Amino acid sequence: MSELKDFLENVRKFSVKIGELAMRHTGEEVYNHQVGKTNFKMEPHNPFDTEGEDPQEYLPDEQEGLSAQDLVDFSPLYRCLHIFTVLGDKSTFENYYRKQRKEQSSLVLQAPSNMRESLGGYREYFHSIVGFFVIENHLLYTTNGLVSKVTLEEMWATSVEKVSNVLKTQTSYCTDSGLIQEIKRLIMLFSNTLTNYGYNISHLTQALLEIREHYTEVLTQRCFHEFQEIFKEDNYHPLQVVNLTEYASVVAAFPFKDPNLEKSAFPRRFPFSSMVPKVYKQVKEFVRSSLWYTEDLNLTQTKIDEMIQKSTNLLLTGTLSGCLTTLIQKPSVGLLELIQITLNTNYLECTNIYLEEFITSVTKSSVKDESYKAELQGKSMFKDARAEAEEQIYEKLKAKIDESFDLASYDWTLNEPEGRASDYIIDLVAFLQSTFLAFTNLPLKVATTACAAACQHINRKLMYMILGDEDVRQVSLGALKQLDLDLIQCEQFASSEPVKGVDSTLLIECLTDVRQLLDLFNQCDFSAYFHDFGERTSKYPRVTPASAIKLLEKYVIAILPLDSMYGPMFSG
Repeated sequence: MSELKDFLENVRKFSVKIGELAMRHTGEEVYNHQVGKTNFKMEPHNPFDTEGEDPQEYLPDEQEGLSAQDLVDFSPLYRCLHIFTVLGDKSTFENYYRKQRKEQSSLVLQAPSNMRESLGGYREYFHSIVGFFVIENHLLYTTNGLVSKVTLEEMWATSVEKVSNVLKTQTSYCTDSGLIQEIKRLIMLFSNTLTNYGYNISHLTQALLEIREHYTEVLTQRCFHEFQEIFKEDNYHPLQVVNLTEYASVVAAFPFKDPNLEKSAFPRRFPFSSMVPKVYKQVKEFVRSSLWYTEDLNLTQTKIDEMIQKSTNLLLTGTLSGCLTTLIQKPSVGLLELIQITLNTNYLECTNIYLEEFITSVTKSSVKDESYKAELQGKSMFKDARAEAEEQIYEKLKAKIDESFDLASYDWTLNEPEGRASDYIIDLVAFLQSTFLAFTNLPLKVATTACAAACQHINRKLMYMILGDEDVRQVSLGALKQLDLDLIQCEQFASSEPVKGVDSTLLIECLTDVRQLLDLFNQCDFSAYFHDFGERTSKYPRVTPASAIKLLEKYVIAILPLDSMYGPMFSG
């Protein structure tokens, strides 16, 4: 038995080298096969030539062309087997050998401590397993029943399940998509090697598909950080190029054509900012990386199409959508930036069809059935993002108007108006005029809604100051006339067509509430108000009795200190 123990110890030491040799030979076969393909889509890659290694240096020169029996001396095992057979005690020998090898297999199947840290750990693990089962396969054909096909298949079935679990566990800790790609290559080489020796690798194939899910998550997380960086670096101004080289670079990376822009002089300005071509490029890179993993997994074309389409949709509707929402809702993002983001989402929405065509082309290059076409959900996602950005534009406009009104300082006991609009109103109108210049490239509906929202909010703020502010207990006629001057300034802005194509009548209509209330009091037109109240011909249909009474009360308080003078409202 001592000779058998020495043999087992020797086999244990050489298993790694035997596995290394077997995988090397398989790797060279795969590499040569890929190089021989004239229609191979990607640059041939030797699955075992990773991290810059020279495949010819993988094993020492003296080990080139060696097989398992060249590295291990099996004669001690054969002699022991022969002796025990002659003595009629072959079963004792077989049982001992199988027990020892089972214990060795348990050690071989344990993941190395450094496995999750580098590719070297995976190599060591695969070499040990391949070496073990190559030896067993060799003995299956060179011994009379010491290793039977049934026992070997049982041992492999148990082992491959453990190997699959180890691989799924270890790769789940990996957050580097490049490393996962290298691991996948090694697993494929590992599987191909064992297939050459007749072992069933269905468990490994299933493990590869499950690892793909983690790989997709890692890719998605990488895109998440890339999207964040893209949004952070963008200045949210139209992308400008100063020469033909820069212009060609943009149009080559992003599907945009504008004959007028092509004819214009440099510098040229695209309507979108830098985030648009960068996001488009990032999504395409995600598709390519996702597709790469599916190669050589013996998947049907339909399955590959479904996988790529599903993962890309999740990237668009989950990751990119979330990044856009975070960007849009950032308090630091100003009104002009939001306008540019709204324009950007419009151009990104238009790329949806190009992304669909790209996916169809890269997944179907060798498929003649043209009925399939990828369908992405990017179009609806970008529409939702644009709607959210537009809503934020309206809210930012209102917030800016609120800030302006916070600067208002009225003398509510004023005898005579200042003769000009208040400074805060002049500044507010100037801001709105400059801001709405940036609305030129927005859809007319969005521009109209924004203008109307601004005018409606000004109307509400003025009404609140007159009626709703509890700190304003009195309002003189002079104060009302000053408010009238401020309102005239706003009406002039509304009628100036602040955005081309916007209906000025609609904007002026948004200021009707405060206009009718001020006219009622400044013209002292109460007789007409009461006479026509409720009639279709009424001059003041937007003035409610409650509003009129409340302002009248404040007006009366303002004129009470004037002794018997009750103001022109009560004169005559």
